[in-house]
Amino acid sequence: MPGVIANGGNVLDAITSERVVAILRAPDANRFRDVTLALIDGGVRIIEFTLTSLGALDALRACTAERISGVVIGAGSVINAGAAKSAVEAGAAFLVSPTLTGTVIKLGNRHGVPVIAGGFTPSELDRASKSGAAAVKLFPAFLGGPAYLRALREPLPHLRVIPTGGIAADDVPRYLSAGAIAVGVGTDLVQDSAQSGDFAAITQRAKNLMSRVRGLEGDAQRPG
Repeated sequence: MPGVIANGGNVLDAITSERVVAILRAPDANRFRDVTLALIDGGVRIIEFTLTSLGALDALRACTAERISGVVIGAGSVINAGAAKSAVEAGAAFLVSPTLTGTVIKLGNRHGVPVIAGGFTPSELDRASKSGAAAVKLFPAFLGGPAYLRALREPLPHLRVIPTGGIAADDVPRYLSAGAIAVGVGTDLVQDSAQSGDFAAITQRAKNLMSRVRGLEGDAQRPG
């Protein structure tokens, strides 16, 4: 994947292909670049910088300007049009909101930046999809788990769902098997290694996760 992708359709294709979104959330974003490089070394290519982290926009702007090869960086916790505008101007390739916020979807669509809008109930997720979101974020996913996702998609198979919130890396294959197009993983992937500076540990966890995800794809392609 050649650097940051600008086209909205290509971004969603990349997310669907990679199947894992690493979510970076911390008191401040001063080590987001280092964590990003560690994740790339481990095979993770889609990374979300949450705007609740102090300095996230500056980190996003610096990383997208640098055009780090092989990574697609978006902004998370985008809760209003002002935050969406700032994130787009900083170079975000996609926007993620924990709720259905029409102004965020409209701004993202106007700029060709796909929006992943959040919800939990069938009605919320369906409404987000019909409001123009490129995909929907099932949040907080751990409350229902993979079984809830599977039940949601039975009557609503058109939903492109990315579950996020309290998901352990070991559970990612179960969410993918339940119909997720990708899964957001944060704390369990990064843990406290960013603060301690143990970036090698982040790389190893990323390698382990992506190996399981790729193995799941291989199993699906094998004849029964």
